[in-house]
Amino acid sequence: KSDTDKTLNFSNWQLYIDVDEKDPNKRPTLDEFTKQTGVKVSYVEDINDNDSFYAKIAPALRAGQDTGKDIFALTDWMAARLIRQGYVQKVDKANLPNVDKNLIDSLKAPTWDPQREHSAPWQSGVTGIAYNSAKVGEVKSVEELLTRADLKGKVTVLTEWRDTIGLILLQQGKDPSNFTDDDFMNAVDYLQKSNDSGQIRQVTGNDYLTALENKDVVAVIGWSGDVAALGGDYEFSLPESGGTLWTDNMLIPAMAGHQKNAETVMNYYYDPKAAAQVAAYVQYITPVAGVQEEIAKIDPSLTENQLIFP
Repeated sequence: KSDTDKTLNFSNWQLYIDVDEKDPNKRPTLDEFTKQTGVKVSYVEDINDNDSFYAKIAPALRAGQDTGKDIFALTDWMAARLIRQGYVQKVDKANLPNVDKNLIDSLKAPTWDPQREHSAPWQSGVTGIAYNSAKVGEVKSVEELLTRADLKGKVTVLTEWRDTIGLILLQQGKDPSNFTDDDFMNAVDYLQKSNDSGQIRQVTGNDYLTALENKDVVAVIGWSGDVAALGGDYEFSLPESGGTLWTDNMLIPAMAGHQKNAETVMNYYYDPKAAAQVAAYVQYITPVAGVQEEIAKIDPSLTENQLIFP
């Protein structure tokens, strides 16, 4: 439909694109994209975690029907599942010259999409600890988060168990990419013990942001850029034992009605100028080469920001 219907439905996570500070309903890079291409984007922040989003789209995909979404950004492991199940369209690389030119080397050939025939990274990030520094002192470790008395009942952990259990495995001196069944169950038992003690208030997806803003919780397992976007008294701490690294990837689902429009927006966000605007706002690790030079024109202090350029 792309040649005749200049629209695009884009699903993404919260706080994951640049926003006009004077009008939070405006997203400058998307407005510029529409100006350049004539394609009007319906952008919705309806991804709370990978599993719940999969549950929304899977029935239509299984039935060979349009999900109503033309593009979305999901984490490596979920992107791999969708590709394996045949639920993602191959991209036409002729429409993606910027991706071919500017995708950083370290992300060019993941094992689950070695030729990047189905995907293009949106942003990468680190999972660690976020806390409200106006309410509590620095939280340096996962052990502190899950046991410290002043945090009791004011903690959330992530439904994304690769992050939650991954951080606990690291705390216990294990490798989240190479662990035994016993290692895994010991980490689960540790989490269960913390939960049974009343330390954990909620298990959340991206909505932990709301709990932090409402002061329902003061410390969480969270994602690096989210905390930067919240600003104010919120701090991000990489646990002493380490954090987990991940990438969210743009995908075009099977039966999507506007494949070329989706490829056009993929390509647009691999222009270093557009990518720099996003990176300056979201402060996640950019997958686009040349952003450091462009971001210097927006805010020179960000060229040394390790959340964007670790």
